[in-house]
Amino acid sequence: QMRLAESGGGLVQPGGSLTLSCVVFGLTLEDFSIGWYRKAPGKEREGVSCIGKTPSVYRDSVEGRFTISLDAANSTVYLRMDNIQPEDTEEYYCASDFGPYATVLTTPMEELDAWGQGTLVTVSS
Repeated sequence: QMRLAESGGGLVQPGGSLTLSCVVFGLTLEDFSIGWYRKAPGKEREGVSCIGKTPSVYRDSVEGRFTISLDAANSTVYLRMDNIQPEDTEEYYCASDFGPYATVLTTPMEELDAWGQGTLVTVSS
């Protein structure tokens, strides 16, 4: 059974850095793309970044500040967040999509294969 588990959220000051981890169980990273979504209260969930065998994808507001990477040996996908801003305060979720290409942000959310439980990032001074 596929399962994703996020960790690494917390409180960080504006301009700081944080790295989120998504450990995957029951799937092979070579066969799936993994991506990150985020959601703030009262707002819709939005795609942040995804990784696969095609070039990684980032939403415009995080391009150049966030970096997604993959450690296949440890079944983990990371989201390194630099120069974090208050508007990055959201619950972050990872999700999987079957297929080698970086499609997590383009596949309809209801069709994604699995979701994690989320990890909260709070940016405040």
